[in-house]
Amino acid sequence: MAALALATLGALATGTGCTVANSDSLTGGADGALQIVLQQEPPTLEPCESSLTSTGVVVRSNITEPLIERDPVSGALQPLLATEWKSEGDRTWTFTLRQGVTFQDGTPFDSADAAFSIKRAVGSKLGCNVDGYVFADSKLEVATPDPATLTVTTAEPDPILPLRLSFLEIVPTGTDTRAKVREPVGTGPYRISTWDTGISLRLDRYDGYWGARPAYPAVRYVWRAESSIRAAMVTSGEAGIATGIGPEDGAGDLGVPFPNNETTALRMDGNVAPLNDIRVRRAVNYAIDKNGIVRSLFLKLGEPAGQLVADGVVGHDPAIAAWPYDPAKAKALVAEARAAGVPVQTPITLVARNAQFPKVAETAEVIQEALGQAGLNVRIKMLDTAAHLEYQLRPFVRDAGPTLLLIMHGNQAGDAGFTTSQYLVSDGPQSQFGTPALDDMVAKADRTTGAERARAFGEVLAYQNEHVVQYAHIAHMRGLLGIARDVRYRPNSATTDELRLADVRPAR
Repeated sequence: MAALALATLGALATGTGCTVANSDSLTGGADGALQIVLQQEPPTLEPCESSLTSTGVVVRSNITEPLIERDPVSGALQPLLATEWKSEGDRTWTFTLRQGVTFQDGTPFDSADAAFSIKRAVGSKLGCNVDGYVFADSKLEVATPDPATLTVTTAEPDPILPLRLSFLEIVPTGTDTRAKVREPVGTGPYRISTWDTGISLRLDRYDGYWGARPAYPAVRYVWRAESSIRAAMVTSGEAGIATGIGPEDGAGDLGVPFPNNETTALRMDGNVAPLNDIRVRRAVNYAIDKNGIVRSLFLKLGEPAGQLVADGVVGHDPAIAAWPYDPAKAKALVAEARAAGVPVQTPITLVARNAQFPKVAETAEVIQEALGQAGLNVRIKMLDTAAHLEYQLRPFVRDAGPTLLLIMHGNQAGDAGFTTSQYLVSDGPQSQFGTPALDDMVAKADRTTGAERARAFGEVLAYQNEHVVQYAHIAHMRGLLGIARDVRYRPNSATTDELRLADVRPAR
């Protein structure tokens, strides 16, 4: 397998001009560039879309920066473009901004840029992913008392507004507000140099950066769909870091495991028969052998999941167990629904994304077989990132029929409020349906803090499993990152979505 992967890698390298002999592709070549190989090309580098994994892994805290940064290990909020923040009453927050910061085009950063960035991304017509996912379509008022001060006022009390703002990347005034930008200007340690569509993306170190100087003068991103090829690029010395590799891909001790907070699940469209019958949705849960998938396909890099958020996220309830594997019960529920007139033989489309995670195609096939054994008619549709997003985000694909969407959700914010507002409420950007009772529970939970908040969101997740059943949870995942011997980097729970280049340095 390793020999085959290397041979295939050689053929690909010849076709793209990316070879080990090319110093620009080495982990530290003649120009000192670091090469990182991703699962897929970023669809965009638009900062307001950086909560999408394939965009954020390049953009966040590399090209652009937020006001506040969350430490992915401790969960603590840390100063970045804002040095201080405090609440004024229950709806207004005041932020003191860092002085001496410039954007990569040389213009100085001040409160006008911060206010502009918030207005551009939140409640605007751009339809930014960060708006729905992080701010849940909140209404915000911003003011700039002076160039170093920003105030943000929320329509309702929001005890975690600073945490929300850690997901909003700052861009300069003058950035297009009518359309999303493909190549942004930011305040980060790297600026965009060249983007050869379909081939590579190069970032150069920004010499005017306000913070510590990063180790590598340039970073070059390339993308390969096959995880074994990505692993081979690390072991051969062609890449310094490879994302999304699997335990069977041949990286050996260069494959570094880490908890990535990602949860795989099936989202079920409860608006269309036969999935509009809760018995069928429960049958889907009982039919899937989660332990078997974790053992045989994920090679124990994960554990069966019973909820969308992983351990360590506020609201995760350890008392919520994964649905038991009970194929007989699944078959009985489908038969009961059939007897009641539910058209259980209607074709159901299982939609998954290429390179979503290692063994994703095999996982889809295992699920298809299991649901077929339960009496459902399931067909698989594998899509690229852009096409998959059309199923994942509102307004969704029209007239798609009954669908099961294989998702991989990572709550890097550490708070279940971000998950529930996105995936569970009736009009959530990534929710197919809900109930008024669940919507009310989410709204009440989001107004709480501390231990009460953890308890309230745990009750929300339990209610979803019992009374709504929009999801069939599969596993809380662990990631595997390929890291070359001459590179030093310690992956953390945010690495999948935010690989901070300032934390990467040569081993020598």
